[in-house]
Amino acid sequence: MPLPFEASRLVVGYVGNRSDICTLCRVSRGFQVAAERALYNTLDLRDPTQAVTICQTLASQIRLSTLVEALTIIAREDSDPLPIHYWQRVSQALKRTHRLRFLNIYIDDGLPKSQAWILRGSAFQISTFHCDLDWDAELIDFLNNQHALRDLYILDYNDQVSTGRSEALLHPNSLLQLSVLECTYTEAANLLAPGRPITHLKTCLSSTQTSRKRTEIALLISQVANTSRPLKALDLGDPAADEEFSVDLLRLLVNSSILNLRYLGTLVLPIDGRQRVIFYSLLHRMRRLDCVELDISQWEPEPTSDAALRALAGELRIYCSSISRIVFVCDFERYLVRIVEGHRAIDEETTTELLWREA
Repeated sequence: MPLPFEASRLVVGYVGNRSDICTLCRVSRGFQVAAERALYNTLDLRDPTQAVTICQTLASQIRLSTLVEALTIIAREDSDPLPIHYWQRVSQALKRTHRLRFLNIYIDDGLPKSQAWILRGSAFQISTFHCDLDWDAELIDFLNNQHALRDLYILDYNDQVSTGRSEALLHPNSLLQLSVLECTYTEAANLLAPGRPITHLKTCLSSTQTSRKRTEIALLISQVANTSRPLKALDLGDPAADEEFSVDLLRLLVNSSILNLRYLGTLVLPIDGRQRVIFYSLLHRMRRLDCVELDISQWEPEPTSDAALRALAGELRIYCSSISRIVFVCDFERYLVRIVEGHRAIDEETTTELLWREA
């Protein structure tokens, strides 16, 4: 008597590695169905040669390709170049993975990234997309047809692509579910934010010269102010951060009525006491702010002892009582202070890089 599918699925769930799951595929028809679902639901294709083989399997066996819901493709060259038909095989597989929901495409530096043509003809509707591909007309066309996409990372951006301006090519009614956007260039955020329900944004300023940086941030804030839902998290990288600009950024946010933020970073914490009070008073306007990231790299001596970090956190809480988490950044080190019922404690276990997504 064959085992019920649910029983087979439970047995497969207790198997520790993929090679043993492969063995279960040959035990019985019942185990084959459950084991194949476990094997193909989530695929992480790191080895290029193995990736070509798996993609060929997916392209030729629709029974298996429809099981794939999460796919990670990592194109890299270690000692050998990519197989000659690598991207063609990936493209063929993508055309068959109709139930795909999560797609990550990582491409090592030095490898050509103009490979968005592999998405041509795909039928899936993904909710999460990490994209190291070049921003071009092929990628824009793909995004125009993604109606369920909620979480997008894009490495590249160009205002002008081969067939016209990005602003003209991206349909205004596309990406209407997009809520989390991570992009290397503010220009991409300027294009994608207005009219879309983006609540979490991570991007980086390109300018280092003060006047250009002010122009860049003013344009970004004006566009972010036009999202269809209030912004909850803003993680803004600044290669030439300074105290004055951080205060200017806070003023812009306050004057643009972007006051519902729960996460904000990275700001340079002023050293001068009077400037710091102005800084705190602006933060005080954001009554829902729960987590803030502050750069203290310019302080001397570095206030990175437990006592110093707790003291700075306590000072901030006097003005901003809603804040419960503070990330202090000193050069390449990050320190998280949690405040629970007035008690300030150093948290050495939590990863801070993704706090903006949790806001």
